[in-house]
Amino acid sequence: MAEAGANNRRGRRVLRAFLRNRLAVVGTLLLIVVIGSAALAPTVAPYDPLKMDLVNAYSPPGSEGHLLGTDNFGRDILSRLIHGSRISLLIGFVVVSIAATVGTVLGLLAGYLGGWFDELVMRAVEIFYAFPFLVLAIAVIAVFGPSIFNVMWVLGLVSWPLYARLVRAQVLALHDLEYVEAARASGMSKWRVMFKHVLPNVLTPVIVTATFGIPEAILASAALGFLGLGVQPPTPEWGAMISEGKDFIRRAPNLITWPGVAIMVVVLGFNFVGDGLRDALDPKGKKG
Repeated sequence: MAEAGANNRRGRRVLRAFLRNRLAVVGTLLLIVVIGSAALAPTVAPYDPLKMDLVNAYSPPGSEGHLLGTDNFGRDILSRLIHGSRISLLIGFVVVSIAATVGTVLGLLAGYLGGWFDELVMRAVEIFYAFPFLVLAIAVIAVFGPSIFNVMWVLGLVSWPLYARLVRAQVLALHDLEYVEAARASGMSKWRVMFKHVLPNVLTPVIVTATFGIPEAILASAALGFLGLGVQPPTPEWGAMISEGKDFIRRAPNLITWPGVAIMVVVLGFNFVGDGLRDALDPKGKKG
């Protein structure tokens, strides 16, 4: 009961600190709008995102009932942005889930067990860091082929070293603390000590890092889509929309403007929320 009460008080304190951060609140509202529109895309999108209307191609914003205009095939840009948000958010969350899970488990085992396993994991981390993130992703996707599934698992597997290093450092700091020593002295197995006493205390920085990782994954998937290695047309995806519109930038700049604005809004939203979570969960680490 006492532990539950302490957790509740800490939760309320974190929530108050988060709500005092105006940018974090703004970011949360932005994400609520984007995630809500993605979840309700078939309802809120005014048109079928794949329906072509060549007669009304290149319509400017506000014409013929198209709030943001139409693309080179006459498809409604707003509808494609709304449906594209589903794919971009899905990629972001799945990529971070894969990276955080793999990195947290490997970092936890490496930091707690040490020895040859620690050396093996750290050498693997160094190998991954030796290659530029996007170049490695492009190379792998070029081998396995462009698809949303390949984008997600490739970006997830090239992102895990960040979480592994972070968790390993946290575990090394906790390894010899009194409560961990007491758990070992009580006869608990090392696996139970790791997952019951050590893991819960390293999740806070993982959550904050994951919040920043989602927009990074969205940007990476948009870059791959721009290069033609991500989600393939005619499926609406923000990076692919920019790639399709770049050839018509003089005639219809709105083809690349609105997908770019959508990416910027989502990235800013997650960054604001990440900053707010970091300051709320670790007030001692605030700058200034």
